[in-house]
Amino acid sequence: MNRASVERSRLAGLVGAGIGPSRTPFMHEAEGAASGFPYVYRRIDLEALGLGLADLPAILAWAERLGFDGLNVTHPCKQAIVAHLDELAPAAEAIGAVNTVVFANGRRIGHNTDGTGFLEAFRRGLPDVARDRVVLIGAGGGGAAVAWALLQARVRQLRLFDRDAERARALAARMAARFPDRGLLCVGDLASALADADGLVNATPVGMAAYPGSPVPFELLRPELWVADIVYFPLETELLRAARARGCRTLDGSGMAVFQAVEAFRLFTGREPDVARMFRHFEAAALATDPNRGGSR
Repeated sequence: MNRASVERSRLAGLVGAGIGPSRTPFMHEAEGAASGFPYVYRRIDLEALGLGLADLPAILAWAERLGFDGLNVTHPCKQAIVAHLDELAPAAEAIGAVNTVVFANGRRIGHNTDGTGFLEAFRRGLPDVARDRVVLIGAGGGGAAVAWALLQARVRQLRLFDRDAERARALAARMAARFPDRGLLCVGDLASALADADGLVNATPVGMAAYPGSPVPFELLRPELWVADIVYFPLETELLRAARARGCRTLDGSGMAVFQAVEAFRLFTGREPDVARMFRHFEAAALATDPNRGGSR
């Protein structure tokens, strides 16, 4: 009898809007197969199902009843779902957003693997960059995770820009309480904020295939500025393309996408995934989900 026939199967899913092209299901199922156990990972697309944030309690209840081990959560649910959970892991509590829910012993436990995913990608992709002054665009669920990761990575001053000024102020206050030795600033003028900045991170959907464009005017980019983007659909966003053309060091969204999946896989299955293999799954998923190398978290 082979191992796959005796090991318990796993069932997980992804909740969000417009998640049809996501690479996450492919990565999880492929790693389960490579690890030798049955693993089913399903999309729960609010847009396709005609559901909204008000339906999150029912989705969680049904997932528990149907025997799901857990759920990944993406836009627009990462902050809204917190109110419906029993417990938050330390990183999720600090960030104020959840992208992974584990069902265990009758409890719903929220985690944030976006933060740890970006942190690991940043450490590997831009290990030696200056980080005295960094501009972060976007203070939503993804932006909160990136803010936490950048502060964990010893950024001394983080400048937050968001079209919703109140959301930026709330994120700055939450991070300042946890990192009292750092500078947290809310900025309203990108040109001034970027003038002497070391780095820039885009944590908004702008640049995705569904939201084309750049969150930053290209004339504000300069060779001394490093630029990161959490978007991976496409991998080379308009922002990253312009930054590379101007001589900036850049970091695309692939590392965060893979490392958040690595940690979520570990949480759902209790098994240690093969990181190098997960990167290969990510590349293979590009062809499986979109022949033009599309995808979204």
